[in-house]
Amino acid sequence: MWKGIEKDPKLDKFIKMLSEDKILKKNKLLVFTESKETAEYLEGKVSPVFANTVLCVSSASGEGTRNKVIDNFDARARHPKDDYRILVSTEILSEGVNLHRSNVVINYDIPWNPTRMMQRVGRINRVDSKFDKIYTYNFFPAGPINVNIGLKEAAEAKIRAFIEMLGNDARLLTDEEIKSHDLFERLTSKKTLTGEGEEDDPELRYLTYLRDIRDNNPDLFEKIKRLPKKARTAREYAEDYNSVLTFFRKGKLRKTFLANMNNAVEEVDFFRAAEILEADPNTKHVRDKLDAEFYKHLETNKKEFDAVFTDAGGEIRHSGGSEPRLIKLLRAIERSPEFTDDDEEYIHKVLQRLKEGAIPKEMSKKLVKEITNRGEINPLKILAKVKLGIAPEFLEKRVVTGAADVSGPKEVILSEYLIKGN
Repeated sequence: MWKGIEKDPKLDKFIKMLSEDKILKKNKLLVFTESKETAEYLEGKVSPVFANTVLCVSSASGEGTRNKVIDNFDARARHPKDDYRILVSTEILSEGVNLHRSNVVINYDIPWNPTRMMQRVGRINRVDSKFDKIYTYNFFPAGPINVNIGLKEAAEAKIRAFIEMLGNDARLLTDEEIKSHDLFERLTSKKTLTGEGEEDDPELRYLTYLRDIRDNNPDLFEKIKRLPKKARTAREYAEDYNSVLTFFRKGKLRKTFLANMNNAVEEVDFFRAAEILEADPNTKHVRDKLDAEFYKHLETNKKEFDAVFTDAGGEIRHSGGSEPRLIKLLRAIERSPEFTDDDEEYIHKVLQRLKEGAIPKEMSKKLVKEITNRGEINPLKILAKVKLGIAPEFLEKRVVTGAADVSGPKEVILSEYLIKGN
């Protein structure tokens, strides 16, 4: 059915705007699409029109292409070049790379998840940008198509919810001014933000809770901000053994460990840590319970955090344990012919997070055990196990953005002694 179709009014409109719009004519441009095929198609059609100055990046691109991106679009590049003016990319460049020689983002496709919109603009909205203004262009589906899929309305509603929750009155998606609305359930609804499921989003719940403290109890908010490092407390906890939860930081790396009896220690994610720490305002703390066992568990947590790094240079260590084994397994399948472009990009993101130390060790260990114990060799089955085994928040958040981000001292931020009791 498609073989006889030669017209592409969206592409025609795109090229016309690139040729006539005064902002698009003079600046470097960052164009985002939702698929590798669309990115390659745009490069093939647009590049000849603009003196072959279009560069395409997708999961199929190698290190050489990435270097071209840095040289032509990163304001911090050591050897800046001007071989390319228009960069067409899939989501693979929506985070982790600075592209602030440009101040224009064109969303050729509108993503369903508004977080991706913010990540895209974040590539050019950097602290050391020379530009006073950032421009965003959005291609919405034509009227008859949008009647069926409702993408424009869904995207606008999600962006409004994010802006309202964050207290920002910027116009991110359209020229329409964002107005207040009182739908708290929509702010905390996963369905509103991702189109998936009805359950509450715990991250938004905590963000909303903290924002309420900031706005309605400024004295408490200030006290929280000024808590000294190594803050510690003790309280009764509904377990039949004592344990210590400790939150560490080194540069931008944050990790939380829970040590209990027999020197057993596990790394816990943000939501588990928040669930453990959450307490009623009337909960009593027990100051005189910081005994020898507390310091023993604290020392166990410190050793576990130290084990994340090499002895020299402070970089994240992958010389042993489950992380390098999982990296090896994923590298063996990342170019599997049965994978879609989205599958390849997902594997790429997991590998990047593993290298950064953003995936908890216990999570990696469990995954490796699950894959190797079953002798799994089918790439699609391995991919399915990885998707089930790694919580999405560890892929969406940039816990670490590179070796430079873990420079600085290792710091204990806070600890809580959880004493067996009611």
